[in-house]
Amino acid sequence: MPRTTPRQTAAQVALSVRRAGGDVFAPRRLILALKTAIAAAVAWYVAPWVPYADAEYSYYAPLGVLVSMYPTVADSARAGVQALVGLACGIAVGFGGLAIVGAGAPGIVAVAVVVAAGVALGGIRALGVGRDWIALAGLFVLLLGGHDADGFSTSYLLTMAFGVVVGIIANYLLVPPLYLRSARDRLSDLRAAVTTALDRAADAVEDAAPDPSALRSDAEELAEMSVAVASDVDEASRSERANVRARGVGGIHDENAQRWWGLERTTYLTRDLLDVLAQVDSLDGRHGDSVLLADAMRRVAELVSTPPGDSEVEQRIDAAWTAIDAYGGSLPAAEEAADPHDQPGLWLAATLGRITDISRRVYDALTP
Repeated sequence: MPRTTPRQTAAQVALSVRRAGGDVFAPRRLILALKTAIAAAVAWYVAPWVPYADAEYSYYAPLGVLVSMYPTVADSARAGVQALVGLACGIAVGFGGLAIVGAGAPGIVAVAVVVAAGVALGGIRALGVGRDWIALAGLFVLLLGGHDADGFSTSYLLTMAFGVVVGIIANYLLVPPLYLRSARDRLSDLRAAVTTALDRAADAVEDAAPDPSALRSDAEELAEMSVAVASDVDEASRSERANVRARGVGGIHDENAQRWWGLERTTYLTRDLLDVLAQVDSLDGRHGDSVLLADAMRRVAELVSTPPGDSEVEQRIDAAWTAIDAYGGSLPAAEEAADPHDQPGLWLAATLGRITDISRRVYDALTP
């Protein structure tokens, strides 16, 4: 059965576009940029009225917005708190530097000590993004605090905190991000990429002369895409937290979770299958009938490409098992093998069967 070219082309184009352009013009990124701009403007305008803070330092409020504005509300809150804790640590370090100067040490020594202490404390992983602010805040207090270090530090921390709060509120109220549907689309992209890799490998197997470099390249692309999709699915899950738009979308969350469970394992098994085929320049008797192997791979690829809820899933599961059994029948018997520990055909058949079983389990889980 010939490979389905449109399916391969769609997967390759989608992956190439994502790699080249990233998310610069993605709607979600543009919405985040607009919300950040609005929040920064509001924070800068209102900051002069923050209690106990000097209006002279209002420009730190937009910086607080930038610190806290993340793709999800939960991430915004966590990053904001971490940044403020990091700033507080940095201010303490800065006061230590001022004490060194007050004791009569040269300024260059104080700068070195503050930077060293800030970078060392930046190794505290629990501070998250706040780690990067320790050394910076310490330097600000030391170099910009002047004769009013207390006033500067208080204004700096309070104004930044105000910006963080504005950023979190803006992220919560202005189209709070919810990425469940986006994650669902990315899972479909990964499904198409796995299908493409299996179809391409089937074409090579049918000729009994697979190209090891091409197979390894496809396996590497699947690995890279799997990591990216895992990140997208995790971000989508986090976007539900403290999000009023998340009500009533539990079905999408459950579907994404089940699909990712299956695709994560299917991708791993497909990469292993490609790796086994890439070990040789040409197939031999250990691999069984190459035509039957190619047919089994195409049947499995067709099953993997089937979206959730498709009425043909059961037929394609049966077709995949039938093709795998036919291929298994072409493999040499164990007693006929020159080396009982070197039977790649058995491994290929078992891997295709495992992928088929995973697809069946996902189908059963998503069928009412």
